[in-house]
Amino acid sequence: MQSTRQPAVASRGTVRLRLRVSPGARRSEVVGRLGDAWKLRVRSAPERGRANDEVSELLARTLRLPARDVRVVSGHASRDKLVEIDGLTVGEAERRLSSGKDDIA
Repeated sequence: MQSTRQPAVASRGTVRLRLRVSPGARRSEVVGRLGDAWKLRVRSAPERGRANDEVSELLARTLRLPARDVRVVSGHASRDKLVEIDGLTVGEAERRLSSGKDDIA
């Protein structure tokens, strides 16, 4: 995960971002960059998709998008995930994640 690749744009208005997720954290938050991925912490355990659901919710809230616009498309059972986000450019997604240290209390 140490490459400097940029997130891939899947199609018009759809962005794909790489994530590194740490489940079972004290609080859920966007931590920052880790190579070409974004590091996230979520409170939920990686059981029955709970951590994936929380990843989607955290990203939607941080990016100020409806939850339906954020989907985990690969890495469902892994810490390394690929998410697809509708309605943003790569630059706008990066800016919002950089400034959006949004937590779940």
